[in-house]
Amino acid sequence: MADCARKFLLATVLALLCFSWTIAASDGPFIVAHKKAALTRLKSDIERISISIDIYNEGSATAYDVSLYDDNWSQDVFEIVAGNTSMSWERLDAGASLSHSFELEAKKKTVFYGAPAVITFRIPTKAALQEAFSTPILPLDILADRPPEKKFDWVSKLMAKYGSLISVISIVVLFVYLIASPSKSNAAKKKR
Repeated sequence: MADCARKFLLATVLALLCFSWTIAASDGPFIVAHKKAALTRLKSDIERISISIDIYNEGSATAYDVSLYDDNWSQDVFEIVAGNTSMSWERLDAGASLSHSFELEAKKKTVFYGAPAVITFRIPTKAALQEAFSTPILPLDILADRPPEKKFDWVSKLMAKYGSLISVISIVVLFVYLIASPSKSNAAKKKR
């Protein structure tokens, strides 16, 4: 029994040591970035792409000299309309976030596969520049032939989403109306 307790104690101490080494090794910034794209059709031959990149520091230390590069937008397909594809910040504190956005205009019809944005930053304890990548975007079907939207498509979407709730509320309102309204026989008795 004493041997089993010693083994348990030894395993617990080793697990705590491994856990503390892991915590000590992760004592720095941990950059997570999310890249989003939204298409907006202005005319039949003009489409704008809004790009938004959110950068989060999920680590326990500040990241310095944070730079964002998203230069994988081909100039023969896209034209920058608003903003820049790169940006720099002095620092990103632990638990904080940054956001950057820009707009592009499509020049020709294509399916575009975007690469992740690159984020570089410095850690005071390391001389080398650190690098992180954003999430990639889904393929963009630019200037694609889309069927025209129905005029009352929003009604069908609303009914699909809230139809059961509307039915229940209608039944309750009808029930309350029937209970609260006087019946015809009661109205006839009062007239006599």
